Amino acid sequence: MAMNDSLAIGLLEATQLTRAGRLAEATAAIQRALGQQPVSRAKPRARPEIIETPSGSAGEFIAGSYAHQHGTRPYKLYIPTSYTAGKALPLVVMLHGCTQNPDDFAVGTQMNTIAEERQCLVLYPGQTTSANQSQCWNWFKRSHQRRDKGEPAIIAGMTREVLKRYGGDARKVYVAGLSAGGAMAAVMGAAYPDVYAAVGIHSGLPVGSAHDVASAFAAMSGAPSASGAAAGRVVPAIVFHGDRDATVHPRNGAQVASQCVERHDESLDVVVQRGQVPGGHAYTCTVHKDAAGRIVLEHWEVHGAGHAWFGGSARGSYTDPKGPDAAREMLRFFLRA
Repeated sequence: MAMNDSLAIGLLEATQLTRAGRLAEATAAIQRALGQQPVSRAKPRARPEIIETPSGSAGEFIAGSYAHQHGTRPYKLYIPTSYTAGKALPLVVMLHGCTQNPDDFAVGTQMNTIAEERQCLVLYPGQTTSANQSQCWNWFKRSHQRRDKGEPAIIAGMTREVLKRYGGDARKVYVAGLSAGGAMAAVMGAAYPDVYAAVGIHSGLPVGSAHDVASAFAAMSGAPSASGAAAGRVVPAIVFHGDRDATVHPRNGAQVASQCVERHDESLDVVVQRGQVPGGHAYTCTVHKDAAGRIVLEHWEVHGAGHAWFGGSARGSYTDPKGPDAAREMLRFFLRA
């Protein structure tokens, strides 16, 4: 293929946005893919360093960088006001989607506000344009799908470093992501079940569903894939996907859920719950429990919803405030996993 991987993925994003009628965002995606600065007539969104809590107080939102033999990545870390040295708090690792960054993702998901309430650290690794022109995590390359290789090794190493530096609770470490970040979160859960106690996959793809740009195009468009997760302990998963997603086909959400279920040796009890967000989206949540009654999978299919973080703030990119509140539901799921 004449185009490099980053350009191809960027143009794929633009194509999907065009099909969804989001022409301004498609134009910006093309400009980014070509290495140009997007032209915008809108006033840029403020991306505050401190995320205010409902009570008006705020924790710290600090910048850092992690160097590994496979590469260096920046990050942002939210430290709640309840943190004191020696207090082992849970840690949530949040992987942003294409064209996003840690600040944007924090504002859009509102995870810092919820982490303030629930007393958690939140780590936001950042992808670089040198690693991917559209700032996508390289979930679609074989070299970034295995333990101790590529970006999974960088993210896991960063997680361990933050845990050690801030004395986090190693038994309560979780990873979640949106779109390309969701696909990479699935990889992290499969490759590092000893590090992450549960995983959240929002509008993502199954582990092993692509191995290059061509297969990434096919998977995102909904083509069946011979995906396969890395061997290891199965970790609980919570999956969100909109049934009108024009960027990552909804079939991928179902495949992610199936992949999680298939890795369990025992049969699981299934309960289907339906709900409606007041003034927002309806949803179907399929809950899978093991023989001991533990929830090992929640699959949320959000009706009428597209490619966006559900329940997020309009101040961030790729968000859908009509809910359900994915960040709050993920943290609830994580802390009882």
